[in-house]
Amino acid sequence: MSHKTVKRVLLDRDAIREKVAELGAQISRDYAGEKLLLICVLKGAVVFLADLMRAITVPVEIDFMAVSSYGAATESSGIVRILKDLDCSIDNKHCLIVEDIIDSGLTLKYLKENLLARKPASLRIVTLLDKPERRQVDIAPDYCGFQIPDEFVVGYGLDFSEQYRSLPDICVLGE
Repeated sequence: MSHKTVKRVLLDRDAIREKVAELGAQISRDYAGEKLLLICVLKGAVVFLADLMRAITVPVEIDFMAVSSYGAATESSGIVRILKDLDCSIDNKHCLIVEDIIDSGLTLKYLKENLLARKPASLRIVTLLDKPERRQVDIAPDYCGFQIPDEFVVGYGLDFSEQYRSLPDICVLGE
């Protein structure tokens, strides 16, 4: 593995904080009077989940899924493996997939189809980051924090080979 360094800050912690508050308010309005199950896609979305659930005012439960399509690469392989499945049934529950970033969309499309087969009352997607120009399948988030250019980003939970997750800002990674 070649050594990577942070090239520049793309989104600073204040911009992220403001956007998460906006997303939480919108989700709270849309699910008023309902209970919501947040399905966090591990590991990258855990920081976003922690902040987002505190910004949501309707009752929430959380569960986690871990899927793999990257390994140590910087591009999705398109082959998805479920490494950790949900602990609870989602039958007839309002569910929101919490994703850190949507890139090719291959992993998320697989995940959405898998979860829809379990008969939730509703299933939507919130992502902090979206790279629409990288999309290989027809999938779009219901809630999106930021559309970003086609650059490899780390920080705020996003990693490269398990490094950089703890950075408070979202940064572009360089050689």
